[in-house]
Amino acid sequence: MTEWYEKSFGEDYLLVYKHRDVHGAYEEVHKMINWLKLHPGAEVLDLCCGMGRHSLALADAGLQVTGVDLSDVLLQEARELDTEHRVRWVHADMRSVPLEGGFDAVVNLFTSFGYFPEDVEQLKVLHAIHHMLRPGGRFIIDFINTAYVKEHLVPHSVREDEGQRIEELRRIQDGFVQKEIRITDIAAGAEPRIYKESVKLYSCEELSDLIHEAGLKVDQVHGGYDEEQYEEQTSPRMIFVGHRPAD
Repeated sequence: MTEWYEKSFGEDYLLVYKHRDVHGAYEEVHKMINWLKLHPGAEVLDLCCGMGRHSLALADAGLQVTGVDLSDVLLQEARELDTEHRVRWVHADMRSVPLEGGFDAVVNLFTSFGYFPEDVEQLKVLHAIHHMLRPGGRFIIDFINTAYVKEHLVPHSVREDEGQRIEELRRIQDGFVQKEIRITDIAAGAEPRIYKESVKLYSCEELSDLIHEAGLKVDQVHGGYDEEQYEEQTSPRMIFVGHRPAD
């Protein structure tokens, strides 16, 4: 059985999320470098790097970057954007990264977490982060804020782009935020191409507990890249910043 994340991160994903701009990635990376206290030349792993916006911004900031993703399509897009071959791109599942580790930092950005129904599978991701970090190395896990999502969820939206009708239906059910994306070629009038997304929701305390269970320590939780402190009812995100304790 094909899981949703094995199907949804293809060519159509590039269309649906083309609005995610490069300029925003550079602003976010500047904030991340401060939070992580990274020095020039530090080695950073971008776990679930997608098309590489943040990986390339990190490389431009003078860091040695490795980007890991499961999607061949998104990695190919990243390689094409990386015209100077500054980033090492690796195809792998985030639960089992085939690298030696020793990174100064690992970042997992924009809700590239919670993809699995079982906590034990999310723990595999957190253990992979632990394994990839050197003792004392720091991490960022950037996740949606459940309370904010419940209050601000838009159940239905439609737009057109590049001759395609993009319809998105969103709901919260059984502890997951779920999205169905329907993409229809307007001129052809064909049947829509349908994709699913499903992310398990966690409270700040629940995700903190999972992170600790994996042997990592949370130092700060930010509510967004322009918010220093997380507030449960008003912050759009939960950005966990922490470290792997020295062995």
